[in-house]
Amino acid sequence: MKKVEVNKETDALIIVDLQNDFCPGGSLAVPDGDKVVPVVNLVAHSFDHVFATKDWHSENHCSFRENGGDWPSHCVDDTDGCEFYPDLNTSPIKEVFYKGFQIDKDDYSGFAGFALDSDGPCPWLEDRLGMHGIKRIFVVGLATDYCVKATVLDGLKLGFEVVVIEDGIRAVNVNLDDGDKAIQEMKIAGATFVTSSQLVSSS
Repeated sequence: MKKVEVNKETDALIIVDLQNDFCPGGSLAVPDGDKVVPVVNLVAHSFDHVFATKDWHSENHCSFRENGGDWPSHCVDDTDGCEFYPDLNTSPIKEVFYKGFQIDKDDYSGFAGFALDSDGPCPWLEDRLGMHGIKRIFVVGLATDYCVKATVLDGLKLGFEVVVIEDGIRAVNVNLDDGDKAIQEMKIAGATFVTSSQLVSSS
């Protein structure tokens, strides 16, 4: 099995939406969504640059069914559903980027994420990665067929090398093959897929 060395200077880990509402018991639970958490906790320590995204919606967000959208109400700001899943070790996370806070826009990509509490000049995820000299991003989280896919595709469009840690993602699968189709779409676009056991941390 080919090993992939993590470059602590130019690589970053992006943890996508590992929130209560997307895990078992949540209002929009991804099947086995909690199973990615041990993988994320394991690989995060290989990176010096770890960032996370959160869905962060108002109660009247356009994506909610009661407002004409496709999804049940989820990740409403300042609710328990918005919080990180409790088993996730958040200590390696340097900054959190919030997306979906615009009422009339349904943002899936982490690159729509904004650091709401940022004191710095680069509050958007793309800008923050650039500030740190990041060239390659590794992506984990939920869900494969929506926010993970959108983050990966945007990362590629923005010129980053993108690696998906395959055992660190799970799909919603509204249709049974949505996850598989999303993986193929990401691969065709240029993303590389590895497993957590292939990662080697640089000294």
